[in-house]
Amino acid sequence: MLATFFACGSMAYAQLPNEKFGKPSNLEWDFNGWGDAINADAIILCKTMKVTYQLSDQLFNNNQSDSDLSTDNLMDYGKNQIDDSNILVKYEVRLRTKILKPEGAGHANIDITYYNGDNYKIVNNDELKDLKIKVFTKNEKGKVEKRNVDTDAFVRERVDDNYAVLHVVVPDVQPGSIIEYQYNITSTRPAFLYDWVFQESIPTVHSACDIDVPAILQFNMNAPINKLIKSSVEVGQLAYDTNRADLKKGKTCPTNHYKIIGDYILPEDEEVANFTSKIAMPNVTLPAYLPEGSTHLRVK
Repeated sequence: MLATFFACGSMAYAQLPNEKFGKPSNLEWDFNGWGDAINADAIILCKTMKVTYQLSDQLFNNNQSDSDLSTDNLMDYGKNQIDDSNILVKYEVRLRTKILKPEGAGHANIDITYYNGDNYKIVNNDELKDLKIKVFTKNEKGKVEKRNVDTDAFVRERVDDNYAVLHVVVPDVQPGSIIEYQYNITSTRPAFLYDWVFQESIPTVHSACDIDVPAILQFNMNAPINKLIKSSVEVGQLAYDTNRADLKKGKTCPTNHYKIIGDYILPEDEEVANFTSKIAMPNVTLPAYLPEGSTHLRVK
């Protein structure tokens, strides 16, 4: 069925997904699924996570004022001077869901799990911020009406000593409604990456994970094993964030830039489609840039 869908090659559907959030496209208003997904109660139109690192000037060797940030020197810095408090990990998450049937209204609700420990045990919690939720609905005249979800709908629940879940109940959704939400997470835990779920309980048109990791950190990436999901890695560059006068502007370090993209994923696919940085699979794509020596933080 899926092969037939692509073989037919609808030019309109080929223009999906729409990764520009804030205004659903005309194609998304008309799109109600594909193949077996036609019978779904709801579908995810687009889901993205972008992960970037911010390195502060605290990483630099205080005895070096020449601002020589060559690869060789980065090795020396990494041996003893990487401090979790000097590296920020920033997540940008975006998601757009369309409700197709009355039974699918519950898929408009949102659960966000994030690192939030007991204040007596954990000092540096992840910061969940900039949560915005919009509901788009067409009225009887075909005009798009937009409304924001009030923060009164937000409820936080503690899962355990380390994690909390933010529950959001989105009211007054109906078949045809499109729900968008976005949020940012700032983390001081550079050795940890949140997992990304490609395979949801409802069909997903497009899911993309973009992670740019400094080469001074080495992760074992477990890319999803699924024919509909493609992964790649290439060398990138990350600029340092610094206010020090003795450091020249524009200094960068190499990164391993991972991109994992999945399109038209059904929930009943045989192979689970998750992305994690915790366990390396034998066929995982090797980092594009892999420094030698013991200067890297390995995550098992």
